[in-house]
Amino acid sequence: MLPPKNANLYIAVAGNIGSGKTSLTEILASRCNAKVYEEDINNPYLNDFYEDMNRWSFNLQVYFLGSRIKQAVEMLGANEDLIQDRTVYEDAHIFAANLHEMGLMSSRDFDSYMRIFEISSCLIPVPDLLVYLKASVPTLINQIRKRGRAFESSIEEGYLQRLNDKYDNWISNIYKGEVVTINMDEEDFIENSGIIDGLVARIEEIKSGKPGRK
Repeated sequence: MLPPKNANLYIAVAGNIGSGKTSLTEILASRCNAKVYEEDINNPYLNDFYEDMNRWSFNLQVYFLGSRIKQAVEMLGANEDLIQDRTVYEDAHIFAANLHEMGLMSSRDFDSYMRIFEISSCLIPVPDLLVYLKASVPTLINQIRKRGRAFESSIEEGYLQRLNDKYDNWISNIYKGEVVTINMDEEDFIENSGIIDGLVARIEEIKSGKPGRK
């Protein structure tokens, strides 16, 4: 089954923990007059997960997946343009896959998770544009410290590097849609408004090419 087509504009912002996704999502939503779908950081398993990843990895990822499916249902019924902070694809191909490879999620749990993901991904439209915020581990650590979320204080650099490797592989070899990559080590979209202007220009081009939008 192919994912459904969305008649409205659907932009997604992807990136590792601390890459700046939420900030960019909010800026683009304001500039493009679009509805924001933010990641649910109130996941009740987050604190437990960072204390004991092996015990809580499956619970954490299933909750995120459920939240993403709920968003998908709302998105399909929305009559407005949409911008989403992180995609369901990242949940599966980056975070759940990494936990499995690290031995922090059993093969049985991972297989069960992926079966749910494969069913749900058929219900979710593919983004018209994916904006990937690529950042080195030092940049991520700096941003994580700045925002000061207690549950993120125990995140290890090695864990972030593994996620970065997963992201690079996903963007290069798995994801098939259009991608714009912003190197967050060198490009600050807060300080350099031209970066946002360029993104908005491309979004407007995509919007004008969608059926019924010319």
